[in-house]
Amino acid sequence: MAAFMQAWRNAFQKQLSTTVDAYGVTLARFIGATPLAILYLLLLYHFQPVAHSISISSFGARFWLYIGMVAVSQILATVLMVKLFQQKNYAIGVGLAKSEAILAAIIGVAVLGVQLSWLGWLGVLVGAVAVFLLSGARSMATLSWPTLWTGLASGLCFAIASLMVREASLELSQLPFLHRAGWVLFCAISLQNLLLLVWLSIKSPQTLTAMRQRKGLTARVSLASFLGSLGWFSAMSLQSVPLVKTLGQIEVLFTLLISLYFFKEKLVKTDHAGLWLVMLGAVLVIWA
Repeated sequence: MAAFMQAWRNAFQKQLSTTVDAYGVTLARFIGATPLAILYLLLLYHFQPVAHSISISSFGARFWLYIGMVAVSQILATVLMVKLFQQKNYAIGVGLAKSEAILAAIIGVAVLGVQLSWLGWLGVLVGAVAVFLLSGARSMATLSWPTLWTGLASGLCFAIASLMVREASLELSQLPFLHRAGWVLFCAISLQNLLLLVWLSIKSPQTLTAMRQRKGLTARVSLASFLGSLGWFSAMSLQSVPLVKTLGQIEVLFTLLISLYFFKEKLVKTDHAGLWLVMLGAVLVIWA
């Protein structure tokens, strides 16, 4: 669900980026998601009440540190992603941003003590090869350096955000995984909305005006983003980030199908090879 909805979110963001700047497109991701997150928590507690009630003391300093890192990292990652949409090498840039899975694996193992089996590492590496093929690059020589560094920076920020989502979720270990994910999602989105609304109100009020002129598309971005984040946050409350994100590379399949049927673009031979490798990487991760 997360991968499918993120593919649509990226498609809607690409459309919105033609008339709204990168910060506005990033705000569109969060602005409609806060009320949806509140509604989700209310419904969750109604249909799945928990024995352990949560209090203000449950949200400690480390939890808010992780939430702050999630908020800032996701904002930066999304701004960089939108800038990739606006560059000539769009397909290559999006493929590079999917370096998130391999970067999350490296950071998770090096810094957070995450353990991966050899099969899990193989799945991550296969996924990385698949992303390179699907990026549209035929060799490293075909990449433009601005796109390369912007794509990798976006992937790194997404990786940091994902790792911090899991750490924040683990801070609420007394709750079931769905409730943990719901609270982390609500807190992160609320902070992101606050930061971006204050920034744009001061620095670029015309961006807010441009967003109001495209309410429908902004709402679609928010809805797709909320459902995607709900899937990611729930999955990362259950399992380590490198495995979740490698399995999530199935998003590339959905992205190419959207490109084929929604944007009327055609697939080349390397796209088909990349698709099979995405599937193989996902299967290896599941077995791991």
